[in-house]
Amino acid sequence: MSTNQPDSPVEWLSAAEESTWRAYLRMVTAVQVRTARDLAGLGLSEPDYEVLSTLSERPDGTSTLHEQADKMGWSRSRLSRHASRMEARDLVRRAPDPADGRGCLLVLTPTGWDTLRDAAPSHVASVRRHVVDRLDPEELAALGAIARKLAADRPAPGA
Repeated sequence: MSTNQPDSPVEWLSAAEESTWRAYLRMVTAVQVRTARDLAGLGLSEPDYEVLSTLSERPDGTSTLHEQADKMGWSRSRLSRHASRMEARDLVRRAPDPADGRGCLLVLTPTGWDTLRDAAPSHVASVRRHVVDRLDPEELAALGAIARKLAADRPAPGA
């Protein structure tokens, strides 16, 4: 809604701001749909790939459920439910967390490692096709700077 109303505490978006916001939403949706479609062709969902790839960054492919959920920006219950589905496909397994009797570890299985190794080249090609190769180096650098700024966990000045 772009109409400014007198005495409203809301600072409505200008036409240019609203246009930019909507373009951003369309961009995020388009890229997610395209890369998800490419992953689906490999038998993986975006959440599957995110779990596999972030676990692979950890020593021995192991992370606490809590740390993994925090890294991915998910709730522990969401990750736990998704991990159950991945466990049924032998991509990950759960193990007791020796440091926390109530917690558990998520561990990348050999099948999970193989699946990630097989999928990674196609996923990288998809990211290149749908994002990286469509931007010149300056645009890519600007996108990266903007993404890091917006992803930072701090409010904008004056907010």
